[in-house]
Amino acid sequence: MKFICNRQELTKSLNIVSKAVSSRTTIPSLKGILLKIEGDELILTASDMDITIEDRIKIVNGEEGSIIAPAKLFSDIIRKLPGEDLTVEVDDDVLYIKSLKSFYNLTGMKADEFVNIKNTDEDKITLSFNKKMFTNMVRKTSFASSIDQTKGVITGVLIELKKDSLKMVAIDGYRMAIAKENSVNAENRNIIISSRIMNDIVKIIGEKDGRSEDEDMKFMVDSKSAILLIDKTKVIMRLIAGDFIKYQDIIPKETAIKVKVNKHDLIESVERASIFSKEGKNNLIKISLEDNNMIITSRSEEGNVKEEIMITKDGEDLEIGFNSKYVMDMLRVIDDEQIMMEFNTGRTPCLVRPVDGDRYAYIILPVKIYN
Repeated sequence: MKFICNRQELTKSLNIVSKAVSSRTTIPSLKGILLKIEGDELILTASDMDITIEDRIKIVNGEEGSIIAPAKLFSDIIRKLPGEDLTVEVDDDVLYIKSLKSFYNLTGMKADEFVNIKNTDEDKITLSFNKKMFTNMVRKTSFASSIDQTKGVITGVLIELKKDSLKMVAIDGYRMAIAKENSVNAENRNIIISSRIMNDIVKIIGEKDGRSEDEDMKFMVDSKSAILLIDKTKVIMRLIAGDFIKYQDIIPKETAIKVKVNKHDLIESVERASIFSKEGKNNLIKISLEDNNMIITSRSEEGNVKEEIMITKDGEDLEIGFNSKYVMDMLRVIDDEQIMMEFNTGRTPCLVRPVDGDRYAYIILPVKIYN
């Protein structure tokens, strides 16, 4: 096996496929990247069994063959090499790497030890997503997925396809995020993909520079897996099995108190108030609605803070506590200048939505306030 390629192109490709390299596996081959020559292309593949990423780059003077290179060492070497082009030769499972006056040799593994990734073909449908829309919807939802891997379906993001709309939904038991866009789809379908994988897909889209973010990307989906195609990159991902939580039942059907507030003013006030909020006390901030004022307070042994914001309120006054991190996570992904916050009592969830339309919705559970 032998090839010559551009160092920067190989570095970019390694950055993409390395997202699938397993860091906690006991299978040695999953700590590596499979390198394989086919014609005038080098195919790089990495997998952690939940996600497999394959990317291709152009090479010259290629001699067919394959080997598993240790992912971190190989990537570090390629990244730090001098010169524009490099040469890689393989002999007896050793990679010999050369660029200008730098020479490395690196022990690899036989390619047949790499995990066999099967693409299922049953009942496959093809979905098309606009890259910019997909990226924006993931940004608005994935942060609200559970990070507890024992929680099953809520570690993922629900992609809900209707005939005329696309929704993404994430929930972790304390908050929920919903993003919605108009979209024409061939059929109604729900799929659940790990939020970690969704975020990796967004990073891959960002790294495929030189391509329009307004282009579409294709998902081929069956009952157990999905294959994503972006330019010369293929991502095979395992879907999360099971039925997602009936999230519509969580959204309040009616609210007694409606508040219109400037998002920029609110996030700055919450950030300042959170200086005194404590991790061990649920990052507690207290929000008091009094006439047309929103008063945000937080206190600790070291001191206290009080912030006031002008609002437009319809309904009674209210006092409610929140985890400041959850409030800031939500506000950071909202692009609107003005938002609606809706309440019923100090012990029931807060609904955040646009002033007009239904492009997004956020639910945050309150934190009990102790006097």
